[in-house]
Amino acid sequence: MANADAAHPFAERVFLGTVLTLDPEHAVAEAVAVLGERIVYVGDRAGADALIGTHTQVSELGDAVLLPGFVEAHGHPLSEAVFISPRMVDIRPVVAATAAQALAILHAAIDVAGPGGVYANGWDPLLQVGLPTPTLDWMNELCPDKPFAILHNSGHSAWFNSAAATFSGVTRETPDPVGASFGRDEAGDLDGSLQEVGAAELIFGPALAIEPDEFVALLAAESRRLNAAGITTIGELGFDPSSRARLDAARQAGALTVRLRLYEMSTAAKTSAAQPGDGDDMVRQIGIKLWADGSPWVGNIATSFPYLDTAATRALGLEPHHHGHANYTEAEIEEISEAYFVAGWQLACHAHGDLAIDAVLDAWERLLARHPRADHRLRLEHVGAMTPEQFDRAARLGVTTSLFIDHLYYWGDVLVEGLFGLEHGAVWVRAGSALAAGVRISFHNDGQVTPPEPLRNIEIAATRRSRSGRVLAPAERISVAQALRAQTLDSAYQLFSEHEVGSIAVGKLADFVVLGSSPLATDAVTSPAGSIANIPVLETVLGGKTVFEASLVEPIS
Repeated sequence: MANADAAHPFAERVFLGTVLTLDPEHAVAEAVAVLGERIVYVGDRAGADALIGTHTQVSELGDAVLLPGFVEAHGHPLSEAVFISPRMVDIRPVVAATAAQALAILHAAIDVAGPGGVYANGWDPLLQVGLPTPTLDWMNELCPDKPFAILHNSGHSAWFNSAAATFSGVTRETPDPVGASFGRDEAGDLDGSLQEVGAAELIFGPALAIEPDEFVALLAAESRRLNAAGITTIGELGFDPSSRARLDAARQAGALTVRLRLYEMSTAAKTSAAQPGDGDDMVRQIGIKLWADGSPWVGNIATSFPYLDTAATRALGLEPHHHGHANYTEAEIEEISEAYFVAGWQLACHAHGDLAIDAVLDAWERLLARHPRADHRLRLEHVGAMTPEQFDRAARLGVTTSLFIDHLYYWGDVLVEGLFGLEHGAVWVRAGSALAAGVRISFHNDGQVTPPEPLRNIEIAATRRSRSGRVLAPAERISVAQALRAQTLDSAYQLFSEHEVGSIAVGKLADFVVLGSSPLATDAVTSPAGSIANIPVLETVLGGKTVFEASLVEPIS
């Protein structure tokens, strides 16, 4: 056992074994030492000896492997904490795989509901085939005397009964929020449907009205879900400043065990009371979220190509050869972007359709010409239909992209057979084209749309395999090593946090995940489905402290 002095104190914890650092200068190591919240040593076993004292916790990894904690560049942990809590009825396809199961859950919830009614989350007629069309008459018949509302799994549309409208104060006179709308019949009365976040917030407001004390427990549960997946840092891409007090209270109560990077939702005021960079290494506000279009699963993305005419598109209520649309004009995108950009903010814009992406790139090219910024890291989010030419253009502009790669796993078959055909559906989320263009990419799960599963993201990026085993556009595959980087260091880069997280290097925060085996040891393409997605997360460490443990990295001293 080595001796230490005041200048070189013993480490509090040392990991020995296989370390995948994701540091381009030092990719693999044998030992990592931690003192306080920071990494103080990365190297071979011999070099770690001098840092091991009587009270140092030493963990022999054995067959396990240590990596930097996963970074999710695009999530919604503050709303997901509520939407998959007991406050909401969970009918997502990952919970209710069939229409019959989803409907049974709804009926059971309505039967026992109190006067506060039933607010449900996760309706998805593409995956839960056979769901009825949730008309106002159907909603009122199912639940005639209590508020009842259902949010689509994408979060981009919803349905509500008359009692829910009354309870939330929404009437025929209620104006459509900017970038959102309420459905109306020929007489102008509400028809019980809505599109986009601004309208959904008005209807679901009663369900989201949570006191700080209750939010502590909900955020603690959300943090545990993320930590169990190995996630230690996540972007909150829908931050509402009105939730700051309850977030602060939950953090003070110890409920937050994942680092947050906040993107405030853009508003009609086009200003923020915060300043870029407000906060610390645990919670920091860094950007503004804006939208160009909506969701492919509800038909409101702006594409140059039409939807197919199939049973799937008819289930969505789309006319034959339907073309989606943008929610904001190019001029509006430019105006919103400029207002926040000149105030110093990073921008992250939701854009799925190729026409929406063109509009954003056009607006941002003019913006950057007027207001050059050397390191702006403007972000495009989801980018399902982004073309190789658009990735090339993004690279020239310095625009990064966050890809919803898990779409291929859950909706890959429907993209080809039900929505867009081989030409446009199979090439959805072109990770290979993005990297070939030189764009730095990240992956995300957009909680609560799909579960937090960074390891599945890595596998799907390397295989492009759907749940049925269909391979979609194999030329767009990337390597497991590239996918790992997209889930760690390059995600951190998009969050302006690569100096503190995303790789294992001296001086960085001691945020780690211990996996049962190395993703790099698997040939994802030739191995059975799940070979990477199902690697167990054994431990997650945040700032040197264990925040999740499933098992078996045993201290030896």
